[in-house]
Amino acid sequence: MKAAVVERVAFNLLKQAVIYLPNDVKEALRKAYMEETSEAGKTQLGVILENVELAEKHQVPVCQDTGIIIFYVKAGANLRGLSVIEAALVKATRRATREIPLRPNAVDPLNNKNSGDNTGRFMPYVNWDIVAGDSLELTVMPKGAGSENVSAVSMLLPGEGFKALKKFAVDAVIKAGAQPCPPTILGVAFGGGADVAMKLAKKALLRPLNEPNSNSELARLEKELLEAVNMTGIGPMGLSGKITALRVHVDYAFRHTASFPAAVAFNCWAARKASARIYSDGTVEYLTHKAEG
Repeated sequence: MKAAVVERVAFNLLKQAVIYLPNDVKEALRKAYMEETSEAGKTQLGVILENVELAEKHQVPVCQDTGIIIFYVKAGANLRGLSVIEAALVKATRRATREIPLRPNAVDPLNNKNSGDNTGRFMPYVNWDIVAGDSLELTVMPKGAGSENVSAVSMLLPGEGFKALKKFAVDAVIKAGAQPCPPTILGVAFGGGADVAMKLAKKALLRPLNEPNSNSELARLEKELLEAVNMTGIGPMGLSGKITALRVHVDYAFRHTASFPAAVAFNCWAARKASARIYSDGTVEYLTHKAEG
């Protein structure tokens, strides 16, 4: 795997993600606009849709908070050159900060100094999965602070089960209020440990909004949670309405007998993501957006 190819593709993905919302998200926002009955909420959704169009027209980020940069990497077990990938992702992030541009958001908490290029210790953050084959799949998720700041983790009582999980998730939405810029997408996960639950919850945000959960029990739980969240009346941008969330995506892991970790991860209406696959011969397939070179 050539570092230059990885860097170029990662740069393109960053540009795609921050300027163009994926079609599944745009379709969900249009549907929300048609279904919203609150005048204030419908007005906000109309402004959001106009904002999406203007970002594409003028080739500028759809939101001024271009977030911290998170990469999800699926690397084929037979792929050569894995050692060059993380450095290439760092270079792509620096280039994207200069050229798109991205707002510099990476701050060293020890001295409160901004690196100026969205890189630093564990930034961009890279999640690795080793899969079969010899290709490389990259997904980028720019994650803004408004949605990230209301993330929630709780260690529930195992005996209370799904009843406690539902209450925890809805309470997290109520506490978040307008801060995550609703309508949101929620990732809800349970099991594993506290870290596993949050990792699964955040990764669940990547699932396309038009892709149903393959587990029928989880699909039913997603529907129940979405209905409960939208009964809060928080509405678009917190100004009241029936559409507080576009979707709820649920995942889980096996847990300890005496533990029931649960996590809720939020994405704002600007649910930015972009994916591509790089094959061993250097050819590239863009999976969520059209190719940009």
